[in-house]
Amino acid sequence: MNGRPILTTEQMRAAEQRAIDGGTTVEQLMERAGAALAEATYRFAGPTSALVLCGPGNNGGDGYVAARHLAERGVKVRVAALDEPKSDASKWARSLWNGEVEALTVDTLSAPMIIDALFGTGLKRGLEDTAAEQLSRLCNAAVVSVCCDLPSGVESDSGAELGEVPAFDMTVTFGALKPAHRLYPAMHKCGRVVLADIGIEAATSWHEIALPELAGLDPGGHKYDRGLVHALAGKMPGAIALAATAAAKAGAGYVRVSTSRSIEGLPSAVVQTDTAEINDERIGCLLVGPGMGDIPQVLTLALTSRAPKVLDADAISNLGEPERLKGQDSIITPHEGEFRRLFGEIEGTKPQRALEAAKRSGAVVVYKGADTVVASPDGRVGFRAPAPAWLASAGTGDVLAGTIAAMRARGLPAFEAACAGVWLQCRAAEMAGPEMIADDLADAIGPALSSIR
Repeated sequence: MNGRPILTTEQMRAAEQRAIDGGTTVEQLMERAGAALAEATYRFAGPTSALVLCGPGNNGGDGYVAARHLAERGVKVRVAALDEPKSDASKWARSLWNGEVEALTVDTLSAPMIIDALFGTGLKRGLEDTAAEQLSRLCNAAVVSVCCDLPSGVESDSGAELGEVPAFDMTVTFGALKPAHRLYPAMHKCGRVVLADIGIEAATSWHEIALPELAGLDPGGHKYDRGLVHALAGKMPGAIALAATAAAKAGAGYVRVSTSRSIEGLPSAVVQTDTAEINDERIGCLLVGPGMGDIPQVLTLALTSRAPKVLDADAISNLGEPERLKGQDSIITPHEGEFRRLFGEIEGTKPQRALEAAKRSGAVVVYKGADTVVASPDGRVGFRAPAPAWLASAGTGDVLAGTIAAMRARGLPAFEAACAGVWLQCRAAEMAGPEMIADDLADAIGPALSSIR
């Protein structure tokens, strides 16, 4: 199941133009956006006195409309403008606001609620120093802060902060999410993100990663129907033990580990063997990389297997050339350093780099980090919602690799399996809590899985 759509600046402008070509006016779109901003703000904060900060463009126009709707609901509203409206639509919106408009200066007084409608999608440079200082000052003095579309000072497509950007409690955006809502560092300034429908068709292959859709278990099925994950051990048995445990907790019907020595810490249900055939037709997914170390022969062996596979950690570092993955039906899970070592310097935003990597390698790429994106060679991109900061600890990547392997072995296609694994890891981290270690995360995969049934 696709989550909320995500559009770049160019795609958003094209979607708006299609709506306009279909007979919707810019003013109608602005009225819907401003009304939605007011509605979401009122539901979030109630009749809290508000100061709406309006810029000179259409984002400011949305702010004027929101101010009018809030005032009509009995909210005490002030408006402070950075400059006079420049676009025809924003001039129209300003003309319908019956209250005073203050100039946004160092003398502007704050209010319990600040609504930032200065600049939204399309910003390519930071705010002027004075404007940035006043925005931060007013937000810091407020009880609640809300932004229209995006926090002012954020670049929509990359998530970069173009200057000082305050943190908001809520962001209300329109038609589709923007990449910055789900890319670091901007996503941590957005707070709760509300998506409002204003009559724009968001046709896109980029989406927020949503709750996985997993088929119910066949009452008459057996362990191989639920998927066999076969993991290859290496020098560091603890990592493969974490990954194999996660695969078992994520519902794989059978998990086994190829190893020449006994591995401590594995659940009794995980089979250890030194004789299993890696071209066993029953294998639903082969897992290689966690704890592999500098034993490239393990990777070479894995690449001879016809089974779908997940490559993590040392397997990625030992690949050398991404073209080795062509035709492998593989999912790779690099963090930033591993990504750069394998693919070099690719220009563009994080989702653009992930897509280029997927096309070069033919693999589904789970590009990990404070923001995680999943890219498919066919152009689809999944964006993870903000995850708990405590996921940044040793071994959590091993748990993710094992969880993805289980999803793939259970029959999900590669892209869907990768997205499902990312979602489950995030949910498990929320359930495990901030004191968790990787073992706790693996144990929480089962409850996370149960939460979607």
